[in-house]
Formats: sequence, C-alpha cells, structure tokens
Amino acid sequence: MNFTLYRELLAVRPIRRLLLVGMVARIPHSAAGVLLTLHIVLTLGEGYAAAGAAAAVMTIGIAVGAPWRGRRVDTAGLRTALIPSVVSETVIWSVVPHVSYQWLLPLVFVGGLLTLPIFSVVRQSLGVLADGGQRRTAFALDAISTEVVFMIGPAAGAVVATSGFTTAGLTVVGVSTSLAGLFLMWFNPPTRSREETLESAKDQRRAAEAAVVSAAPAHVQEAAAGLVPAGTADSSGLRAKVAGNFAWFTSTVAAVFAVAAGAGMVLSGTDVGIVAALETGGHQREIGVVFLFWCAASVAGGLIYGAMHRPVPPIILLLGMSALTVPMAFAQDTWSLALVSLLPGILCAPVLSAASEKVADLVPEERRGEAMGWYGSALTAGVALGSPLAGVFIDVMGPSGGFVSVGAAGVALCLVGLVLQQRRRRAAA
Repeated sequence: MNFTLYRELLAVRPIRRLLLVGMVARIPHSAAGVLLTLHIVLTLGEGYAAAGAAAAVMTIGIAVGAPWRGRRVDTAGLRTALIPSVVSETVIWSVVPHVSYQWLLPLVFVGGLLTLPIFSVVRQSLGVLADGGQRRTAFALDAISTEVVFMIGPAAGAVVATSGFTTAGLTVVGVSTSLAGLFLMWFNPPTRSREETLESAKDQRRAAEAAVVSAAPAHVQEAAAGLVPAGTADSSGLRAKVAGNFAWFTSTVAAVFAVAAGAGMVLSGTDVGIVAALETGGHQREIGVVFLFWCAASVAGGLIYGAMHRPVPPIILLLGMSALTVPMAFAQDTWSLALVSLLPGILCAPVLSAASEKVADLVPEERRGEAMGWYGSALTAGVALGSPLAGVFIDVMGPSGGFVSVGAAGVALCLVGLVLQQRRRRAAA
C-alpha cells in the first residue's frame, strides 16, 4: 500500500476541486429523504406507509432518469445536460412542501427523473482526470466522501424536520442543489479526454462525408467507396442502431451492475436492520452510535483500498461484505452491534469504488456517462429491493432476520456470479 497516492492525487487541482464540489453537492439530497419522510408524517399527517410510497416513487424516478441524464452528458456536453436539473431542482422542491400528498407524488417522481446527476458526473469526470493507479485512489476518495456526506446529511435533515422546519428544509434542498449545479456548470469538469474529443470530431466528419456520398450518383459512390467505412449503409437500420448503442453493455459490465445492485441491497437492508434492532430494544437514541461506527469503518476501508497497488474484483469484496453482515444478527446490545458493524463496514467503500473503477475501465469514454447512469440505476434498484426484503424477514424473525436475509442474498448473488464467470472462462478456453 502507498498512502502517498492520496497526497499526489489531491495535489491535482481539478481533481481536488471536483471531489470537494461533489461532496458539497450531495449533502442536500442526502438530507432530502429524511426531510420528505418527516414532512409527510409530521406536516401532512400521513402515515409511514405513505412516506415510504413517496420515497419509492422518487427512487423510481431517479433510476429511470439516471441513464438518460448520463447519455445527455455524453451527447450534449455537461453544461447543456445540467440545465433541466438546475431549473427543476429549485422549482420542484420549492413547490413540494406546499401541496397535498396526492400532488406530491407526481412532483417527487419528476424531481427524481430530473435530479442533478452529481454521482454519475463525478465518477465520469474522475475516470478522465485520473488514470492508471490514480484511478483506484480517486474512486476510493469519492466513496469516502460519499460516506462523509451520509454521516452529515440525514442527521442534519432529521434535526431540521424535528424542529418543525420541513417546508423550509425542502426548499433549501432544491435551491442549494441548483446552486451546486450552477457551480458545476461554471467549473465544467471534463467528461471526455482531449484525444477522445478530437477522435469524436473526426468521426462526425466521416459521417458527414458518408452522408454526402450516399446522396450522390452511383458512379460517384463507387469512386468514393474507399472513403466510406464498410457497413455504413447497414447501420441505418433500427436493429443495427440499437445494437451499436449498447455495444458497450458486455457480460462483464452486466456483472458489475449486478454487484452494484447487490451492494445497494445489502446496505439498505443493513440500514433497516440496525434501526429495527435498536427500536425493538428501546435504544432509538443510540442509532447514531452504530451508524457512526459503521460509516467510520467504511471510510477506513476506503482509505486502505485506495492505497493498494492492485485492484480486488468487486464481486469478491461484495461476497466478503455480505458474509460479514450476517454476524450482526447475533449482537445483543448497542455496543456489540456497533463493534460487529465494523466488519462489513470496512468493505463498503471498497465495493463501491472497485465497481466504479471497473465500469470506467470497461466502457469507452463516449458512452461512459450513460454507463455510469445505468450503474447508478442498478445501485438504486438494489437499495429499493433491500429495504422491503429486510422488512419482511424482520416481521417474521425479528430484527436478526434483516441482517440474515440481505447477507445471505448477497452471498448467493456472488456465488452465482462466480460460477457463471468460471463457466464463461472455460467456454472461452
């Protein structure tokens, strides 16, 4: 391990500024979930089921919008792609606190659909600004900053909401996110390397030449055949176009997305399990203690992983995190639960950083924004699955069921993935 990599990386001003802006921009939305839940329960007088439904609607919006937002970054450039988000964040989150629950649901869906794509933009830009061994360190720092955000945001949102300021809090979320988007547009971090941008311009010129030739008489087309790449005419078909658009989506990339979904499932299920375990024992006020240990372990794990010279496959990291989540079921009190949470916690940031690094390595730059959007959608889908899965087993088995269910599901997912990976290698051999 080489911890001087962090000093070298943070000495690069664009990377340092990108990580700082990304961390600050994520704080408002990390508080939005708590604020929205408590606004629906405390201000609107609805139940927790209604609050959960609203959170699910917003999550679906985010999952649907992330790939599209990422593709817009690829095709239109960062500044143009962020305009709808900058406008919608302020408008929607300023209106949401003043409407009834029935109107709130479609608004939060649109808010999720047009949310500022800060996660995918930061990952995409880090993939351009950092390369080689630096890329692992950069993604580890991004995962660590995310952990810090989720230590700050939800706690701040809970304080604001329980003080009776949910309306003001939700409005501040929208305005501050829009300001972060404006700063990101001004900063304009690169999402494509200079070489890739030049190659893209060449491709556009070739496409223009091909279009001119295709409109010319037959003898001119024959004379120009050497200038037009083979298969240009066929690529106009819908099937070829669709296949070309998803050429980057290989089985290896799909496996990384499955790991992201599994990580989201284990993390959200563990979150629910911690809350259930402490509420059942009457220790609700000590929930923050366990989360502090859990997140601090993730930060430490991220620092260690980012200093490593060689990557670890994300599926192996997820397998370890899932297996180490199961022992949390045997904790008897707050402090034993906090100590046992250190075991899976230390692999949390490494899983996320390793998966992000793998996507950046596998997907070409011209489609990396879209790929990072799909990666975010997979993670979000896993989060949406983990909470109800843990909840069902908690109702049947008690709080321990939450940890056992998501831990076992994560282990099963990884074992199936490893078996399929081995079969593919044998077939290739």
